[in-house]
Amino acid sequence: MEIGALLLKQGMVSSAEVKEATEEQQRTGERLDRVLVRLGHVDSSTMLQAISEQFSMPIVDLTAITPEPELLKVLPSRLVFRQQCVPIDQSDGTLRVATSDPFELTAFDELRLLTGLSIELVLANEEDLRDFIRQHYGVAGDTLEALHAESDPLEVQAESSDTDQAELASVIRLVNDLLIEAIRERATDLHIEPYENRLAIRYRIDGILTTAAVPRTVDRFRAAIISRLKIMANMNVAERRRPQDGRISMRHEGRVFDLRVSVIPMMHGEGVVLRILDSSKGLRPLGELGMQENVLERWDECIHTPHGILLVTGPTGSGKSTTLYASLRRVVSSEVKAITIEDPVEYHIEGINQIQTQAEVGMTFAAGLRSILRHDPDIVMVGEIRDRETAEAAVQASLTGHLVFSTLHTNTAAGAMPRLLDMGVEPFLVASSVEAVLAQRLVRRVCNSCGEDWTPDWNTLPEALRFREGTVLRRGEGCRDCRGTGYHGRVGLYELLVVSDGVRKRVLERRATSEIAEAAEAEKNLTTLLDAGRTAVLQGLTGPDEVARVAVSSQ
Repeated sequence: MEIGALLLKQGMVSSAEVKEATEEQQRTGERLDRVLVRLGHVDSSTMLQAISEQFSMPIVDLTAITPEPELLKVLPSRLVFRQQCVPIDQSDGTLRVATSDPFELTAFDELRLLTGLSIELVLANEEDLRDFIRQHYGVAGDTLEALHAESDPLEVQAESSDTDQAELASVIRLVNDLLIEAIRERATDLHIEPYENRLAIRYRIDGILTTAAVPRTVDRFRAAIISRLKIMANMNVAERRRPQDGRISMRHEGRVFDLRVSVIPMMHGEGVVLRILDSSKGLRPLGELGMQENVLERWDECIHTPHGILLVTGPTGSGKSTTLYASLRRVVSSEVKAITIEDPVEYHIEGINQIQTQAEVGMTFAAGLRSILRHDPDIVMVGEIRDRETAEAAVQASLTGHLVFSTLHTNTAAGAMPRLLDMGVEPFLVASSVEAVLAQRLVRRVCNSCGEDWTPDWNTLPEALRFREGTVLRRGEGCRDCRGTGYHGRVGLYELLVVSDGVRKRVLERRATSEIAEAAEAEKNLTTLLDAGRTAVLQGLTGPDEVARVAVSSQ
C-alpha cells in the first residue's frame, strides 16, 4: 500500500493533506513521506512507523548501538554516504543494514554483490542515521576516499600543486561539506588547526569547542583545504608568511551565511578560523535578548539620553555587537541620524549609515570618528575602542553633544573606567563622558526538548549559587536536538553599571575596579552578572554550572 493511502487508512492524515502533499511532490520531486513531514501534516516518528508497516521492516534505535570497528569496514564509505546506510550487525552470513530510505530496494543489490552476504534491511530515524555516519565515518568520508583514489600522495604534499589541488572537484566538495556540517551543527566558529601529525577541525557550538568527526586522513589534504578556503575568501594563495583576512558568502537551504575568514601562520602550517554569521536571521529586538526586566528598563533609559558614552563590554563572541545593534534600532528614527564605523560591518541595518574601517588607506576608528562628526550625526557607534586616539575621539564626540556607543574588552562593567584610564584618557574626561557600562556573557540555554525539573545536591554548588533548600531548577537530560549536552542555544547575562556621583569621584581618584563597583553597588546603580545568573537559573533558562563558568569567576 502506498504511504499516503496507508496514512489515510490509519486516520493520520486527511484527504486534503494528502492531495496538498502530492501536488507539492509533483512540483519539487521529493518523496511523498518527506513532503508530508515538511508540511507538518505528520511528525517524523509517526512517518517512520508507517514506513515500517509498509515495508514490514523493524525499527532500530541507532543511538543505542555501538558497532565494532571491523564491522564498519564491511561497507566502503562511498556506499555508506551515497545510499545513507550503515552496517549494524553480522551473523550467519547475514549483514544487518540500517537505512532511512527503503523505497529503492534494488539499490541495495550492490551491497549483496560487494559483500557476498545476505542483506537484511532495518529502519532507522533519518537524523539518527546521519549522526551515526558522522560519528563513525567522519564528515565527508566519501569525499576523502575519492581524493585518495584520484591523488598522488607525493603530489598532494608538493607546495607547487596546492592551487591545482584546491581546484579539484573533490577538494571543493570536501571544503563545502565541512562548511555545511558546521552550519548544520549550529557552529558559530570553525577552527582548522595544523599539528605535526594531524589536522584538527573543531566547531564552536553554543560557546563550547567540539572536535568535528573527520577521518584522520584529512591531514593529507591540509594544504589543499587551506588553499581552497583562501581562494574562496579572495586571499593570496601563495602568501604563507603573513596573516590574512577575508570573507566568504554562501547560501545553504535558502539561507545566506557570511563567513569571516582569518588565516595565520603557525609552526606546522597555516591555521584558519571562520566566524559564521547567519545573514538571513533578522536582528533581534532589544527586548528579546534576555535582559532581566530591571536591567532592560534602566538600559532603555540610558540609550535615550541625549549625549555621553555608553559602553558594552565582554570577551570576544559574547554578543556585544548584537546588543549594540539592538540598542541602535531602539533609538534610531527618521528624526535621528546615526552613523557607525565598524571592523567589519556584521549586519546591514536600514536607516543607519554604516562605514567599514580600512586601515591600509588610513580609515581607522579614530580617523573615521573625526570625519563622522562633520556629517551632523545625533548618534555615533564605534565598533571598538582599542587605543588612546580612538578613546579620546569618542570622549570629544560625547562632550560635543553626541551619544556614542562602543565596546571594550573588560571582564566587568566597573573595569571599563580603569581600562580607559590605562589607555591614557584623563580621569576628568572619563568621569564626565561615560554614562553607563553594560557587561555581558552568553550562557548555554537548557534544552527545551529534554529539559526537566531538578533538585540539586546543594553542597555541590558554588556558595554564590546556593538557593533555598528544596528549590526546583531545570536541566537537560540530553537528546538528539542538543547533541546529548542538555543545552541548546544561548541566552545573555547582563551586568549594568550606571555612572553616579560616587563612581565619578572614584574615577577622578583613579581608584581600583573593586572600589568603583562598591560605590555603584552602594548607590544601587549596579546589577552584577551573578545577579543576572541567579535570576536565569531560577527561571529555568540555564544551569548553575553555566553561571559558575562565566559569572562566578568574573566577580
